Amino acid sequence: MYFDIEEELKKLPSKPGVYIMYDELDNVIYVGKAISLKNRVRQYFQSSRNLSLKIQHLVKNIKYFEYIITDNELEALVLEDNLIKEHRPKYNTMLKDDKSYPYIKVTVDEDYPRILFARRKGKDKAKYFGPYTSSKAIKDIIELMRKLYFIRTCNRNLPRDIGKDRPCLYYDIKQCKAPCQGYVSKEEYRKDIDQAIEFLAGNYEPVTNQLKEKMNEASLNLEFERAAEYRDLLESVVAISQSQKITRTDDEDRDILALASTGRQAVVQVFFIRSGKLIGRDHFYLTGVDGETKSHIMTSFIKQFYSGTPYIPKELVLGDKIEDQEASLIEDWLSAKRGQRVYIKVPQKGEKVRLVELARKNASLILQQDDEKIKRQEARTIGALETLGEILNIPGLNRIESYDISNISGFNSVGSMVVYERGKPKRNDYRKFRIKSVSGPDDYASLEEVLTRRFLHAKREEKELNEKNISKEYGSFSRYPDLIMMDGGKGQVNVALKVLNDLNIYIPVCGMVKDDNHRTRGLYYDNKEIVLDKSSETFKLITRIQDETHRFAIDYHRQLRGKAQVHSILDDIPGIGPKRRKALMKHFDSIDDIKQASVEVLSQVPGMNKAAAQSVYDFFRQGQE
Repeated sequence: MYFDIEEELKKLPSKPGVYIMYDELDNVIYVGKAISLKNRVRQYFQSSRNLSLKIQHLVKNIKYFEYIITDNELEALVLEDNLIKEHRPKYNTMLKDDKSYPYIKVTVDEDYPRILFARRKGKDKAKYFGPYTSSKAIKDIIELMRKLYFIRTCNRNLPRDIGKDRPCLYYDIKQCKAPCQGYVSKEEYRKDIDQAIEFLAGNYEPVTNQLKEKMNEASLNLEFERAAEYRDLLESVVAISQSQKITRTDDEDRDILALASTGRQAVVQVFFIRSGKLIGRDHFYLTGVDGETKSHIMTSFIKQFYSGTPYIPKELVLGDKIEDQEASLIEDWLSAKRGQRVYIKVPQKGEKVRLVELARKNASLILQQDDEKIKRQEARTIGALETLGEILNIPGLNRIESYDISNISGFNSVGSMVVYERGKPKRNDYRKFRIKSVSGPDDYASLEEVLTRRFLHAKREEKELNEKNISKEYGSFSRYPDLIMMDGGKGQVNVALKVLNDLNIYIPVCGMVKDDNHRTRGLYYDNKEIVLDKSSETFKLITRIQDETHRFAIDYHRQLRGKAQVHSILDDIPGIGPKRRKALMKHFDSIDDIKQASVEVLSQVPGMNKAAAQSVYDFFRQGQE
């Protein structure tokens, strides 16, 4: 398909809508919305514009674009969000975490209500508390409620099923008053539920006072085990009450959002405040933030996060302004989703500023910890790779392919190709080879077959991509490594060099030499052995590559051995598939019984017809005449 971008730009309408950018393989690489499609899309292709590096890369990869016209910008915003979630484009700022927040559900519409864990807020008559950021916290609270107020856990339909079955274990351990037996009236049970609801709403004082009294009373009566139970319950209540500190006295629902960014990654910290209490907090990573402003990152986060969250509070309190032209639009969108007015505020003073700064500090701390982790990781991967490149005098070393052969006395010989990029395994590029042309345990010949097949495939794919004018980076085999590593020494290296020379390909090859205990000792490269410092990150990287190559080959060989071992002689009979084989094995006690059976007996097996029975009968009598 030929797409003339300059001509298509002239056809763009001056209407609101969504535009979709595609690369040469028809992948969606960017989705955006616009008040005027004509003005917005043309901006990407104006050479005079000061485009960020990220947008320059985007434009370079755009093969063609499409657009969808909407009635207004609000519709465009909703459509944009849906398309981003569906396609997860490479160049959009993306919310990395897809989290859901559960609720505590009290079935107040039942005669004998229950307290349940709920994944989402339903449109029913139940009462919901939350959302909470921790599923474990919810389960702990529900468990505490059942112990404090003897709330039933069963799914029985009460009062219809009262007295039909004996009481459950919870009645025996004194954690339920057995409403299923009519041992507690509806009115008395409702009082317990009302107290539990009051507790969930944040009124902890009556419970703590009650537990203290019971603990002291049990202690005075020398009932120390019972006193310890009340003490444990009291500690649980105190822990919950301290985790839900009062932040304001206006009892409003609001989320506090603050952003921290290092340029290449960003984190948004969210404090969830419900009824004036901090019920939890969470942080979210965003990708594709290179060159983006804080206002753009925060705008992208709000649109993606609140399109999926089951609850939208009355107020969003931000540490950074969102894009001016988006603010009122997003408020309208959130208000429509909530069913009530939602406000977005950036405070300048007061308690909200303190909370925003606290959230920002948390986000910065997370990034700082991640940076330290990334530096350690880079020393193990990129740093080790750069050192290896210096040792072998291979500048720009990035992609490594490693090969190994696995067999047992030549049985089911297989080859493995493992790929490392930037010092990390790239498992999507791993390849398995079942040896076809070599009989017996000949590792050199097997390696020659594997490497020949791999690079002949690469040449064919490269030719096909060139004919279609598609970049080599989109091929599965056409990307050549910067270095080939062989699991072995001089012999394996020479095999690889011979294959590459025959195919007129130049790629450096080195061997991973092992000691007498089959452990990595060093490298064989350019006709000499290179000894490495065993404590260095480079040596550890080579060891990881060698171990991974060996593991991958063995796993494939084990897989083939397993298939061979479950092979049945019945599989070799024409007309007998898995279902008939299973039916025969179920009907007869052994293979010998099947061999002795007549055609008439075989025909009586479920799923067998006369032709299949004759085929089995004839198979076991071949060569007997």
